Amino acid sequence: MRFVCDRSLLVNALSVALHTVAPKSPITVLEGIHIHAGVDLYISGYNLETGICVTVPADIKEHGKCVMPARLFFDIVRKLPDDEISITVDEAYKVSIRCGIASFSITAMSAEDYPVLPEVEYENAVKLPQKELRDLIGGTLFCVSEDKGRRPIYTGSLMEVEDTSITMVSVDGFRLAMRRYFPDEPTGRTMRFVIPSSALKEVEKILEDSDEPASFTLGTKYIMFKIGAVSLVCRRLEGDFGDWRQFVPQDNPIMLTANRTKLIGTIDRVGLLISEKFKSPVRCLFGNNTADFRTITTIGEAHDVCSMAGDGKDLEIGFNCRYLVEALKACSGEEVVLELSNGLSPIVLTPCDGSGKYSYMVLPVRLKAE
Repeated sequence: MRFVCDRSLLVNALSVALHTVAPKSPITVLEGIHIHAGVDLYISGYNLETGICVTVPADIKEHGKCVMPARLFFDIVRKLPDDEISITVDEAYKVSIRCGIASFSITAMSAEDYPVLPEVEYENAVKLPQKELRDLIGGTLFCVSEDKGRRPIYTGSLMEVEDTSITMVSVDGFRLAMRRYFPDEPTGRTMRFVIPSSALKEVEKILEDSDEPASFTLGTKYIMFKIGAVSLVCRRLEGDFGDWRQFVPQDNPIMLTANRTKLIGTIDRVGLLISEKFKSPVRCLFGNNTADFRTITTIGEAHDVCSMAGDGKDLEIGFNCRYLVEALKACSGEEVVLELSNGLSPIVLTPCDGSGKYSYMVLPVRLKAE
C-alpha cells in the first residue's frame, strides 16, 4: 500500500475516526485504526457498537489495507510539518512515513481479522441541514437515562420521522425532552427507532452549525448517518420506547410567560446552596405576574423573585434545581411558556409562538412543610 495526501486532511480524518476505536478489546485489531487505500483513502474506527469511516482525498499509488497502532499513528501524523505526507506499507507491514525531511518507521497489523463495518442501504435517506440535526440531538441528549439495568431502551433517544416532521425524544424517568424539525420538503418516510446515546454523542461532535446537508437512513438492525465525508454506523436499540405523548400533560390551566435568561439566573442563584451533600428542592410559588423561588438547606437559605406574565394562582411546587435549569437552557428563544396544573403535576416548557418545535417536562419534587 502506498499513498500521498495532505497532512491536515489526514489529521482531521484520524481525529474523527479515533472516537470509535476500542481502547481495550479482546480483538486486538479493534484497538487500531483501519486504513484502506482504494479509490480514495478510507480511515475507519470500530468498537463493535459504533463505527466511523472517513473518506480522505489522496493520490493512491498502490492499493492495500492495514491496521495502524491508533494513538501512535495519530500522534506521529499530528506532529509532522504541514506538508504532503507519504505513507508506504510493505508486505511485512513495515510502515514508512515521510513528510518533508521528517521520517518514521513503525509496524502495522494485517487487516484480515478487522471486522467489516455493517452495511446499510442508503436508499431513501432522510436529509436535513447539519445545524438542525445538531439541535435535535443537543436539545434532547441530556435527558437520556444512564441506567442500563432497568430500561435499556431509555439509554437512547427516540427518532420519529413523519412526512412533515422529524422528532427526537429522550426520557430518564424524571424528565422528558422533545425537539422537532419541520422540513421544507416532505420526507416521504415514516420511521420510528431508538439511537444509542453513545452514537449520538459522536454524531453531535461531527456536525457543524451550517446548512450543509446531513442524512440518516434505517437498516434492519443498524442506522447510518452521513455527514460530509464521514459515515457513522451504529446498532439500533431494540425494545418498546412507549408513547411519550401520554406522559406530557395537556390543557394545563396555568400558563405563564417568562424571560428565559432571567429565569435561569434566578434559579441558578437560589440553587447555590444545593449540592450532592446538601440536597433540597427549589420551592416555587407562582403568583400574579411574579414567581418566588426559595431554597432551604442545613447550611442556609436563599430567596429570589422573577417577574412573569400571567397568574400562577399561588401554586406552590418543588423541583430539582439542575433538571429545571437544564431544560430551560435547552429551550430556544428569549421567552418561554411555563405550563402548570397543580403541585403534583409536571411543569411543561413550550415555545411562545406555539410552533411545537420543543417541549420539556420536569417532574415535581414533593415538598415538606417548612
